[in-house]
Amino acid sequence: MAIKLILLIAFFAVMIFVGLKTRNSAASVEGFVLGGRNVGPWLTAFAFGTSYFSAVVFVGYAGQFGWKYGIATTWVGIGNAVIGSLMAWVILGRRTRIMTHHLKAATMPDFFGKRFDSNALRIAASAIVFIFLIPYTASLYNGLSRLFGMAFDIPYAACVIIMAALTAVYVILGGYMATAVNDFIQGIIMLFGIVAVIAAVLNSKGGFMNAMAELAKLESDIPVTMGQPGAFTSFFGPDPVNLVGVVVLTSLGTWGLPQMVHKFYTIKNEKAVKTGTIISTFFAIIVAGGCYFLGGFGRLFDNPSLYNENGTIAYDAVIPSMLSTLPDLLIGVVVILVLSASMSTLSSLVLTSSSTLTLDLIKGNIVKDMKEKQQLLIMRVLIVFFIVISVILALDPPTFIAQLMGISWGALAGAFLAPFLYGLFWKKTTTASVWASFIVGVGITVANMFIKFIASPINAGAFAMIAGLIVVPIVSLVTPSPDKKRVEKIFACYDEPVSVQRKVALPEQDKDY
Repeated sequence: MAIKLILLIAFFAVMIFVGLKTRNSAASVEGFVLGGRNVGPWLTAFAFGTSYFSAVVFVGYAGQFGWKYGIATTWVGIGNAVIGSLMAWVILGRRTRIMTHHLKAATMPDFFGKRFDSNALRIAASAIVFIFLIPYTASLYNGLSRLFGMAFDIPYAACVIIMAALTAVYVILGGYMATAVNDFIQGIIMLFGIVAVIAAVLNSKGGFMNAMAELAKLESDIPVTMGQPGAFTSFFGPDPVNLVGVVVLTSLGTWGLPQMVHKFYTIKNEKAVKTGTIISTFFAIIVAGGCYFLGGFGRLFDNPSLYNENGTIAYDAVIPSMLSTLPDLLIGVVVILVLSASMSTLSSLVLTSSSTLTLDLIKGNIVKDMKEKQQLLIMRVLIVFFIVISVILALDPPTFIAQLMGISWGALAGAFLAPFLYGLFWKKTTTASVWASFIVGVGITVANMFIKFIASPINAGAFAMIAGLIVVPIVSLVTPSPDKKRVEKIFACYDEPVSVQRKVALPEQDKDY
């Protein structure tokens, strides 16, 4: 217990210290929200990765999908690395930085408002962000609390309140730079921690080959496999169709999540884009791939404590059960690992929500002439407000972790992914098509919560994203075209000539010596 407490206290002390050291960077709105658009590649890449992966992935998704699909769950981690990180950076990174800087947009709702010349769009997007980030935040507390309960026997409520309070302190003090620096520190912990945990868990089952041999003996309880053994070690697992849904939601979803896309707004220069792409992809391979790979061995730790009273599996208990037999030092590492992942994601969520409400809803609509100091004050107050609401919801969560995240990601990415992507690349994207995407994304997600026309919220979220990608171009083609001169002026930012050093790019022609 002493080892675990020392690690925990040291972790909290570092987080607060970073908040104090970076408070000068949060003296302006641009500094508080965007870090002055001057954030280097390592901080940006780690901020992207640590905001991506949290207790939801490590405890909720890895446990649930590892139990369902076995080793094939690793495909989710590969999808997260290739689609959610590599392709997101390559396709969105540079264009997002260029256009948002040109439009002077600080948030995703602000982008919609300025790109499509609609204040109503900005207000609607702001409301969607605030409403649907709350269930995601609650899922972070839920996942973390299970590990705290296993390691320290701390009451759930106390765990939630401590984590929320500490996150609020360093975000309020240092804004985006505090979260970026802390994300870098937390990311290093996550990289080393996941490798150590995987090695220890597999060693407890006699090593990798023996664990695979034991897993291959298990019979699948999914009807399509007809009880055949070996399904949990097969290439695509016992249920490849639903596995694809998980890959789509957790990978493509990052393209439309405001707290993820926001990281591209802060990129410093071209070098930061290239280096950040590599670092972010490597981070995702290790962390996401490692988490889902570890979850694939969950059935080897089957015991009565994993089952609810009605006989169903308590998926959120799978990973804690796997880790409960580890030495105290490693349990302490695991707690710090998941705490790092969760607090980095939480800080990103509360900063995104508070800045969106302040800059896109209150400023110019409720308060017509808001000074910069007022904006900073309101953002800090809203950080506290958002955290309090999420804590209240977390103390009585309505369902288990994966479903909470599926609802949040489905609504946000379903609404925003298509219009944001088309808005960056396609001049003919119309305001009406953006409204259509908002309605389709939120409508499918909310309707499915009550009607259940798609059994899994995960698949419903994936369906909402795909639907948006189809709806936006169709509606754009049948509705009045946007003002051509205005759109050309916006897209002209991509064609501005720039001068760079030779070490960045070679010249077309060079002199002979």
